[in-house]
Amino acid sequence: MRKFDAIVIGSGQGGVPLAKKLAKAGWQTAIVEKRWIGGTCINDGCTPTKSMIASGAAAHIIANSQEWGITVSDYKVDLEKIVARKNKVVQSFREGATKGMEKTQGLSIIYGEAVFNGDKTLSVKLQDGGQEEIAAEHIFINTGTLPSIPPIPGLDTVNYLTNTTIMELTKLPTHLMVLGSGYVGLEFGQLFRRLGCQVTIIDKNKQLLQHEDEDVAVAVKKVMETSGVTMFSSANVQKVEQTGEAIRLQLTANGETHAITGSHLLVAAGRTPQSKSLQPEKTGLALDEKGYIPVNDKLETNVPGIYALGDVKGGPAFTHISYNDHLVIYKNLIHMENVSIKDRPIPYCMFTDPQLGRVGLTEKEAKAAGYKVKVACLDMTRVARAIETGNTQGFMKAVIDSNTDKLLGVAILGPEGGEVMSALQLAMLGGLTVTQLKEMIFAHPLYAESINNLFMTLDK
Repeated sequence: MRKFDAIVIGSGQGGVPLAKKLAKAGWQTAIVEKRWIGGTCINDGCTPTKSMIASGAAAHIIANSQEWGITVSDYKVDLEKIVARKNKVVQSFREGATKGMEKTQGLSIIYGEAVFNGDKTLSVKLQDGGQEEIAAEHIFINTGTLPSIPPIPGLDTVNYLTNTTIMELTKLPTHLMVLGSGYVGLEFGQLFRRLGCQVTIIDKNKQLLQHEDEDVAVAVKKVMETSGVTMFSSANVQKVEQTGEAIRLQLTANGETHAITGSHLLVAAGRTPQSKSLQPEKTGLALDEKGYIPVNDKLETNVPGIYALGDVKGGPAFTHISYNDHLVIYKNLIHMENVSIKDRPIPYCMFTDPQLGRVGLTEKEAKAAGYKVKVACLDMTRVARAIETGNTQGFMKAVIDSNTDKLLGVAILGPEGGEVMSALQLAMLGGLTVTQLKEMIFAHPLYAESINNLFMTLDK
């Protein structure tokens, strides 16, 4: 058995930097990866999806070029080349992360699947067919999540797609059906619609994007429908069946029965943690009812010395949160600081077009928390930069504490919505008031300049 000071299980956006920093701090460290370095973000999530979404944006501009006074007589979507470009970007990111770890002294990379076999000991089934036993006083779990597959009759008999396998297609679907209207479903739905596919999105909830305010969700739905995507809400899929090369769904939505036939089916119905396969009970590690690993505000589990970071611990499932998790752990263990995950800002962005950038409290969350709020809204049709570029879908919304004149949260549904949101996040962290933002000088004519106009709406 090899003994280390630290073992990191999983090489996602939290695991890789943590392993490197622990090794550089003098800890003999091992990182165990069962597949590829980089985790979901590089291999299956952020990097590949945003690379493909860029191709969808190019197709959209070409298809609608006459709006900008340009006529394109004909164009062709080559999905095989789009996927090849995506794979090239992914490969470069993956190789960069791998080389960075290989150069780190004191860091051992073990390719294989780890399971607990005792108190802080692990058995690793190596990719080359061997087996290795390892142990450490400090273990960090960064194993992430996998797609959830709902128990719909017949679903297991059809060739459905997940967020990973849909990016391996080299031939465009004629009709893509999507189960779920979260970020994965909406981003892929709009992407494949822009590439020329018929797209139908089916969701069990009455409101898509359940965590957002209703006005934001309604505006996002309008964006999708304007893109040509068919939306079914309050839908219950009763049966899935293969009919030749096609897939047929039977469902009820808003009291009506529907039968939908498509060429491909994407299951985007949430995520499930990769935790039970670790055999956590053998080291006394507790899981919650959904299989996530509960942690305290320092990211330590119920077993002292074992930590969980990233999506596997539950909570906000974003790459940047996983990265911040590693900073919390590193600062507390190496620099003996007292950093907590409590009350940290949770910014995020959905990469539909237009983007939805969000940080802080929604209006309904702020009211539920007892704040006296005022709300500023500005339609993108009143934003100079949006008018000039021809991108006027969406609106800006800010939730303000009436007692302090400070921001509680913002939602920016618009072009570069994530960038504008980030500017307002900095304002929130800096404690700027709405009056200061209303009077601040921004370069003209940026999207960020509309921050002035957003808060001028309160004067009315």
